[in-house]
Amino acid sequence: MKNLSKILIATSLVAFASCEPDFDEPVEDFVVTSGEADFSKYIALGNSLTSGYSDNALFSSGQVNSYPNMLATQMAMAGGGSFAQPLMPDDIGGFTNLGVAGRMTLQLVDGSLTPVSTPAQSPLTPASGGPFGNMGVPGAKSYHLLAPNYGDPAGIGTYANPYFVRFASSSTTTVLADAAAQAPTFVSLWIGSNDVLSYATSGGVGTNQMAANNTDVTTYGSNDISHPQVVAGSIQMILETLINQGGAKGAIANVPGITNIPFFTTVPYAPLDPSNPSFGAMIPALNAQFGQLNAVFDYLGVPERKVVFNTDAASAVVIEDETLPNLFDQIRSVLVSQGMDMGTATILADTYKQSRQATSDELMIFTSQTVIGQINTDRVAELMAMGVPQEQAAQLSVNGITYPLTDNWVLIPSEIQAINAATDAYNAAIQQLANNYGLAFVDANRALEQLNTESGITYFGNTYTATYVSGGAFSLDGVHLSAKGYAVVANYFIDAINLKFGSTLRNVNPNNYPGVVIP
Repeated sequence: MKNLSKILIATSLVAFASCEPDFDEPVEDFVVTSGEADFSKYIALGNSLTSGYSDNALFSSGQVNSYPNMLATQMAMAGGGSFAQPLMPDDIGGFTNLGVAGRMTLQLVDGSLTPVSTPAQSPLTPASGGPFGNMGVPGAKSYHLLAPNYGDPAGIGTYANPYFVRFASSSTTTVLADAAAQAPTFVSLWIGSNDVLSYATSGGVGTNQMAANNTDVTTYGSNDISHPQVVAGSIQMILETLINQGGAKGAIANVPGITNIPFFTTVPYAPLDPSNPSFGAMIPALNAQFGQLNAVFDYLGVPERKVVFNTDAASAVVIEDETLPNLFDQIRSVLVSQGMDMGTATILADTYKQSRQATSDELMIFTSQTVIGQINTDRVAELMAMGVPQEQAAQLSVNGITYPLTDNWVLIPSEIQAINAATDAYNAAIQQLANNYGLAFVDANRALEQLNTESGITYFGNTYTATYVSGGAFSLDGVHLSAKGYAVVANYFIDAINLKFGSTLRNVNPNNYPGVVIP
């Protein structure tokens, strides 16, 4: 089992081939008009998806290729005014003085193309050229747009956001206040994803405040699911200020179903390939090792917890499922009754007390591929402290094989259900608010569902899907869009705006924007 530490679940990174479009972009002779809208002062509010965040960083060319900047360019042909963005000082992103890395790039690591973060090159400094039209703040949840001191430099690391610190008008202002001060005539709003996303990307390590019926955001942790009343109330406050009181018109997008994004769909639940010599050769020994434990599971009436690795097909990883009954006492008791010493029985019972192999109902988070099949050094240290010899400790500490993957690497069905329920509640509220305030409604959720199909979304001869890298729509972090993907979003906004306000804004061509760079 020594070679198990070398098992790497490699994701195939296929270059997105930019084929020639089947036809040229149409150039009909018609006048671009604003219809009932006034684009002279356009403000975009939102989170990282609005800012142009891509490849796990905010960097200058990503901001140039943000969907609000694309919208502003099209609006300029229909009376739109200037549109400034708080551009980062370089095309790498990150902050050297805060330990925030820059953008990911594909690099060859051990013979495989792997996304690797680039070290930041610049410290956090105030953005110049404001006030800004693009007020997207990476990391912002719905209620953060109303939070005083969210741009306070002294609060970085606690209550403030470094990206808003860069362009906030003062340390005490709010994102909404700075937007309202510009008296926008047209507003786009895309917020709410982060109210559930951080819970999902952490593998469900957080509190579901919807289930807890808690609307007090001062008690929320960073990975919590926000209560739908918090999301709806925050959005309503924004719309009341900018639309009802300020007189602007606008467009609002709903929350995409985040379990459809590559971060949750790229790593399979059964990634252990018997043709991999580092794993396949170990299968007989592994199955023999689990034989006694599987007999215990049968005896206890829980055969679904047995661990069996296939010799002719891919096998599922072993995971910890905190919703299962804790069988520590029962497992240890049975093993001891069969003649096993108390120390070994205790270790096995503790390791597998709430374990099972994953099923197709689970979603593995993207970064789990970096740990599956690797020896968990922390677990080795724990076992050695209990007196287990180092070699045996290593054999019992292989992530996803002999040591169950912990909760932060996988979304189990109950967590997926909580995520979907919150998303559905957010979107029902957003749809109603769009109707109440006369907004153009952008169904981003439906767009992602379409991207997550084999047919995808086609523009000018090229098809875009949510498949990691090869689909073209998503960047290397598996969460945020590529420039091509943001162009798709821009078109959804444009179509919704034209439909609602009778404008004739032109679509953009996603094929004209960059995708993932293959070295």
